[in-house]
Amino acid sequence: MSEVGKKPYKFDLEDRFIDFASRVIDVVESLPRTIAAKHLGNQLVRSGTAPALNYGEAQAAEAQADFVHKMKIVLKELRETKVCLKIILKRNYFSQEKLASLCQENDELVAIIFKSIATSREIKP
Repeated sequence: MSEVGKKPYKFDLEDRFIDFASRVIDVVESLPRTIAAKHLGNQLVRSGTAPALNYGEAQAAEAQADFVHKMKIVLKELRETKVCLKIILKRNYFSQEKLASLCQENDELVAIIFKSIATSREIKP
């Protein structure tokens, strides 16, 4: 650990996606039981867990184009998750402080995947 009480930084992207999905599930299970919150929860659980699953598929891609396509799906789902989290914050279901680290992880994962896609496009098969 770099600082006392802080979790060590994870370099295994699959583990980060799994942790992210688990944290998203925790948020969804804590939402109020209103019609709107249930709708957002259903959407969030799909978009927030999909990156882990699609990243797993990308690791088994049969060609560079297939890898890029699957990583673009990961990016799409992360962006959808970000919007859903913003709506949840706007509705005051959670405080900004409570969701700050999850939103930050979402942003970091977007940046990593975006760079991965760009790098993959630069590499000639």
